[in-house]
Amino acid sequence: MTIWHGKIQRKNCASVWMGWFLTPFLSSFNGVSWAGFCQVTGDGARSLASQQSCSWSQLASCCDAAHNFIASQNNTPLGSNMSYEVDNKKTIHITEDIFRMLPEPLDYPFKNCAVVGNGGILKNSSCGAEIDKSDFVFRCNLPPTMGSISQDVGNKTNLVTVNPSIIKLTFLENIASYGEAFLLLPAFSFRSNTAASFKVHQTLKEFSAKQEAIFFYPRYLRNLAQFWRTKGVKAYRLSSGFMITSAAVELCENVKLYGFWPFSKSIEGTPISHHYYDNQLPKPGFHAMPKEYSQILQLHGRGILKLQFGKCLTD
Repeated sequence: MTIWHGKIQRKNCASVWMGWFLTPFLSSFNGVSWAGFCQVTGDGARSLASQQSCSWSQLASCCDAAHNFIASQNNTPLGSNMSYEVDNKKTIHITEDIFRMLPEPLDYPFKNCAVVGNGGILKNSSCGAEIDKSDFVFRCNLPPTMGSISQDVGNKTNLVTVNPSIIKLTFLENIASYGEAFLLLPAFSFRSNTAASFKVHQTLKEFSAKQEAIFFYPRYLRNLAQFWRTKGVKAYRLSSGFMITSAAVELCENVKLYGFWPFSKSIEGTPISHHYYDNQLPKPGFHAMPKEYSQILQLHGRGILKLQFGKCLTD
């Protein structure tokens, strides 16, 4: 990929920072985080397949997305008291009504997965067709996919995260474009999220919507946060994109990321918006975006996933 050999223009402070941030990863991927993750042989050699297997097994040992990514009838017993992810001193009693909301575990693994972020780098990328060819497509926070933008971002969606704070009266109209996707909500992260998340589930059932509401399993998210904390990602909470990327590494045979780019300029130095649909910046300090992205770069460098940096090739 051209990013590994291209020169980053440094015309202002933002470009200088981007060059400083990327340089260690463009020149070498022997970072402390993942080097310590996999025990290397005496001569430092390890096959790509071994690195992929090691990385997957460590995540699976810690977090086990195959069984714990979502709250299901298998991991959330009827009558039990489940601790919240962040408000972990608070619990919720799993009544029969709540238990009936929970699905059986999803059918993993998937073969080729696309994790589509919302970065402005997707604008004019022509990646839509490539994304839509994936067997399973993850998206975050109900992004727009209809109209002319679909040629850049695609419109296939199998799972999309939903922040309860963005649910509006036009919710059913807004989700029509997502087909039969799973809507993944953090019902058990904060107690304040529970009622709104349950309302989404009930509304979808009431109106016989094609989509199905599912919920993050709080223990999975706690274990995932602890895992990444040991790799230097220390923040109030992981971003939804990083959560989904981590799960995809376990749940998919092949993972490719699109729209993950935390800079205000492209590799070529062209200004880009924060999101492909707006330029609203996140709250400072809530997520550790630079730390998260450094880990994603290392995963890319070790062949555990692929990261799309620019335009996609078209037929």
